[in-house]
Amino acid sequence: MCRNIRPLNNFEPPATSREVHDAALQFVRKVSGTTRPSATNQEAFDRAVAEIAHVTQHLLEDLVTTAPPKNREVEAEKRRARAQARYAS
Repeated sequence: MCRNIRPLNNFEPPATSREVHDAALQFVRKVSGTTRPSATNQEAFDRAVAEIAHVTQHLLEDLVTTAPPKNREVEAEKRRARAQARYAS
């Protein structure tokens, strides 16, 4: 999984449309192998991002869990601690 794509399910407040779009963009970049498509491929690239974001939003709305919602700040702190441990000299 791409390191820049973060889990979006079961957060309080729920994932924003911007977060869903950003995850879709990272996915399309990874699959296509480019961060900036050529002018010829721009329309297909943008369409793929929009379609994946749309489907992802529906997925997030339909998922059901009994786990309590995660706190964004706590999860961000955990990520920072893992990164610090990983990159510490």
